[in-house]
Amino acid sequence: MPTPAIPARQLFGREQERRRLDELTAAARAGRGGALVLRGEAGIGKSTLLEHVEEAAAGYRVVRASGAQLEADLPFAALHQLCLPLLGHLAELPAPHREALSGAFGLTDAAPGVLHVGLAALGLMAAAARERPLLCLVDDAQWLDADSAGAIAFLARRVSAEPVAIVLGVRLPDDATELDGLPSLVVGPLGDSDARALLAAQTHEVLDEQVRDRLLVEARGNPLALLALPRAGGFAQPDAASAPNRVERGFAAALAGLPDDARTLLTIAAADPTGDPALLWPAAQALGLDLEATGAAATATGLIQFGTRIRFYHPLARAVAYQRAGLTERRLAHRLLADVTDPGTDPDRHAWHGAQAAAVPDDDLATALEDSASRAQARGGAAAAAAFLERAAELTPDPGRRTRRTLAAVRAQLDAGAADRAAELLSAADATDLDELRRADADLLRGRIAFVRTGDGDGPAHMLRAAARLARIDPGRSRASYLDALEMSLLVGRATGMMDRVLREAQAASTSARRTDVLDALHVLATDGHRTGVPLLREALDGADGAMWTRHPALAVVLASELWDPDLHATIVEWLLKDGRASGSPLVLRLGLAQVTSAAALAGDLDRAASAAAEEEAVADATGGPQIIYHRVQLAAMRGRRDEALALFEAVTATAGSEGQLVANVHWASAVLHNGLADYRTALAEARRAVDLDDLFIAGFSLPELVEAAVRCGEQAVAVDALESLTERTEASATATGLGIAAYARGLVTGAEEHYREAVDLLADSRLLPYRGRAHLLYGEWLRREGRRRDCRPHLRTAHELFVEAGIEAFARRAADELRATGETARSRSGHSRDELTAQELHIARLVATGATSNEVAARLYISPRTVEAHLRNIFRKLGIGSRRQLRDRADLLGGAASD
Repeated sequence: MPTPAIPARQLFGREQERRRLDELTAAARAGRGGALVLRGEAGIGKSTLLEHVEEAAAGYRVVRASGAQLEADLPFAALHQLCLPLLGHLAELPAPHREALSGAFGLTDAAPGVLHVGLAALGLMAAAARERPLLCLVDDAQWLDADSAGAIAFLARRVSAEPVAIVLGVRLPDDATELDGLPSLVVGPLGDSDARALLAAQTHEVLDEQVRDRLLVEARGNPLALLALPRAGGFAQPDAASAPNRVERGFAAALAGLPDDARTLLTIAAADPTGDPALLWPAAQALGLDLEATGAAATATGLIQFGTRIRFYHPLARAVAYQRAGLTERRLAHRLLADVTDPGTDPDRHAWHGAQAAAVPDDDLATALEDSASRAQARGGAAAAAAFLERAAELTPDPGRRTRRTLAAVRAQLDAGAADRAAELLSAADATDLDELRRADADLLRGRIAFVRTGDGDGPAHMLRAAARLARIDPGRSRASYLDALEMSLLVGRATGMMDRVLREAQAASTSARRTDVLDALHVLATDGHRTGVPLLREALDGADGAMWTRHPALAVVLASELWDPDLHATIVEWLLKDGRASGSPLVLRLGLAQVTSAAALAGDLDRAASAAAEEEAVADATGGPQIIYHRVQLAAMRGRRDEALALFEAVTATAGSEGQLVANVHWASAVLHNGLADYRTALAEARRAVDLDDLFIAGFSLPELVEAAVRCGEQAVAVDALESLTERTEASATATGLGIAAYARGLVTGAEEHYREAVDLLADSRLLPYRGRAHLLYGEWLRREGRRRDCRPHLRTAHELFVEAGIEAFARRAADELRATGETARSRSGHSRDELTAQELHIARLVATGATSNEVAARLYISPRTVEAHLRNIFRKLGIGSRRQLRDRADLLGGAASD
């Protein structure tokens, strides 16, 4: 018999699932928020578990959202569902957060970054949870729009100090990769006794024992199947189809018996994912349907319930109602919904329904979708923009314009992180007749796709082919494309060997007269050496008010290091960090923070380096981004903790292989580490490998390591050759830092005191404290070996103090050993905060010590103020203090944190 209304679902069994959910809500009630992803096949009971946790969470405020296949292209649609009931707290948020949410939901013209939207949503939920605990339930999360999925995953990772619990139901199999890494629980079939109990409770007829056993076999422990099969043809012999498939066939059978008008009503209802009666009834009325009769017939199937919201019995029922309708009927439903959707207040949904209704190309609709894509991009909805552009291309009649929109969709898919979908679209574009310019555009996109795909080494070939095509029709873009290839190779850590290839092909393709650019400078550097190439390189870096930094920041910071110019490097890094914070782009911000770590490590400000690394890790954790590691390698080298550093180096080489830019970083870092440990034989081998790879920056900075290790190992010829190369580089750059490092390397080779004294003088004001300390250390060591004990002590003492205060442990021990050899005991230092705190705690402590509020710290680390307070309690306990004022009195916490 048909069920007149959607039945209440009973929970049988599920002890493990209920226990996990109860633990989650109990912890959140105590201020320890969290999330749980329930994963299982269709009908397995995820929705019932969501209902259970809602009923069991007494005293909680509950907000709900649900993914819908037909709404997966609309930006932040599901996040809006979650936040809409909480917008009364919007005024409590800081202005930037209010603007971010308003922009994401299309209420203003603000263009928020994805991190800003996530942090603003976290602030809104935290504000709402101050009144009573908050429970966020998200069903069918496999169909969330990608922008909402990313934001909700951000929330799930960031509510640990809030009275907020988030539970998501995801259908298996699923590709909701944004939710990967969150705590999850697979919901499996019911056991036999629980399945029998559920069947007995829901079946009002007395079943024959054979019939009951057959139903149990067919349902295979799937609760939806147990409920639906008795009225969905469940008495046939079992077959190999899954229980959800059997249920779908039963739903289809219920639809087949309906009058045409009632099926049409169900199709319109299924085509509107909002469940808004204000859209359904006008759309049905416009078609002339008898609303009372068709509504009653549809309700009698038990598949749908009409009320203040339109609710299907199960997402499978909605899917069947939509998919079993013919293409003509679905298009009609979307046309009716487009007609009743206000293009002024909801232009994106109006355009989307119109596009779904279109049977033939329509440039007006395509233009409307392109406008929707622009709005989505302005709201931070990269995935939605890609979907709008893809459909716009499909509806474009003009071949040239269609290609342009297809390539724009490929770019948008790449921006959204969907490299595989971008590749599929690009393959479709390749099938068309492209002109040379479009072929070049396609090659550039193909190169970007290859660079971000693990194991795909074709990126350089694609981008270089594009640059060669453009050389004939647009020389300016061609030069820019060669630089783009270099930039991309640096960003993904595949620059080794790329430089020579780019320069060779760029020179071969260059035919017209033009101003000297970075490529020319690099070519001269590679062919004529540093004395000729460095002036051209500096001119390219300094020109156009730093315009190169904005276009190619990764290349710019590497070139500044190649010039031995820490001041220029710091200027570029500060700009990069500022731009990353302002834009909210996770990639730019993480690159900036990684560069801050590198610059601070080279400068010996290891606390600032650790703080920046902790912040980069926080951004990566908040967004689920891929790991960046090179800056941690450089920090480990300077810190000098042998076991910790070697474990990191081994992990990197295990994943990066035996060659590449990241491996060059490891060889340099290992050379620094082992010189500090006085293991000169290992340092020699590692420095040789780093120099041989000949990467920008790394090869140059490895030369002083090679000189020192070679001299200590008696490899004088190796040391002389390395010194010659180092001298050429540093004299060409003519910075005090470079000249000072070369001077102490020269002292090692010649044994002449004047070179050591020159190094100490040149490095006296250098930003690079480790190298300043090493100049004193090497001079002190030389003086001691010359028997000048009184003269050596001040230099060894200075080196020891510099290293100890900075936390450069290996070189500090080496300096202490040298002091002991003179008969003097090195002074022990007082405790430092870095010895007691984790990297993130140290970062928070430094920020607070320099005057930052909890709200300001929370914004920096993309966490909630309550999480900051929890960290502060741990910091106070570990340091034996009780207030922020006492933190500000800790001299070891003051430094560069405020300007990071």
